[in-house]
Amino acid sequence: MQNNFYFIGNFTNIYSKPSKSSEVASQIIYGEKFKILSRNKEWLKIKTLFDNYGGYIKNRQYIRKIKQNYKVSNLKAKIFKKPKLGTKSWLSFGSKLSAIDETDSYIKIQKNKWIKKKDIKKIDHKEKNFVKIFKKFLKVKYVWGGKTYNGVDCSALLQIFYYYNNLFYPRDTKDQIKYSKGKLKKRKYKKGDVIFWKGHVAMCLNSKKLIHAYGPKKKVLIMDIKKTIKLINETAKLKVKKIIKI
Repeated sequence: MQNNFYFIGNFTNIYSKPSKSSEVASQIIYGEKFKILSRNKEWLKIKTLFDNYGGYIKNRQYIRKIKQNYKVSNLKAKIFKKPKLGTKSWLSFGSKLSAIDETDSYIKIQKNKWIKKKDIKKIDHKEKNFVKIFKKFLKVKYVWGGKTYNGVDCSALLQIFYYYNNLFYPRDTKDQIKYSKGKLKKRKYKKGDVIFWKGHVAMCLNSKKLIHAYGPKKKVLIMDIKKTIKLINETAKLKVKKIIKI
């Protein structure tokens, strides 16, 4: 228990090795809990406690104890030095916050860090409308390893829904396929269907349209389901591996 910490930077990359030139495996966002496996002056080797994801982050911006009572419910929440005095920094959707002071319109989360109440919900708030969550990220750029307003990948877009609702779900597509119960059947697609390929995932908004963070188009976008399946088959030589329900 003593080795558990909370990240209190806006967000940062989790690298596969202790070097900024190594692959970005994922990201960690404000308020996310992690365990330190080892450390030196510059780097921490960590494992996130939500999904047991391992990697390296810079040795800074974390605390041992925090009582979280809010979370960011919009795509991003602007950080203010004080009420009405904004900065150029933002927190991403799902960031978990501890209010140490508040006004009618703002909460204070750290020294010189205030967030508007219109951008947050209570920590125990549930959002069952997955379409609403996924559409927040519409047109956000595709970034390998990303899971914020500044860039997101396909598996993170799905995982974000569960993280916001305090439910476990794996980070990578290969693990999501193993974890999720479902079968591959030729049938009509419905709202809430999740379609998996090797290395890719998309979510059905209705019987005709899906949403995904699509690498070749470099952004999150809505596409026709049947045309997308055909396109991925033709360009990546990949067939659908599994279909599940959210």
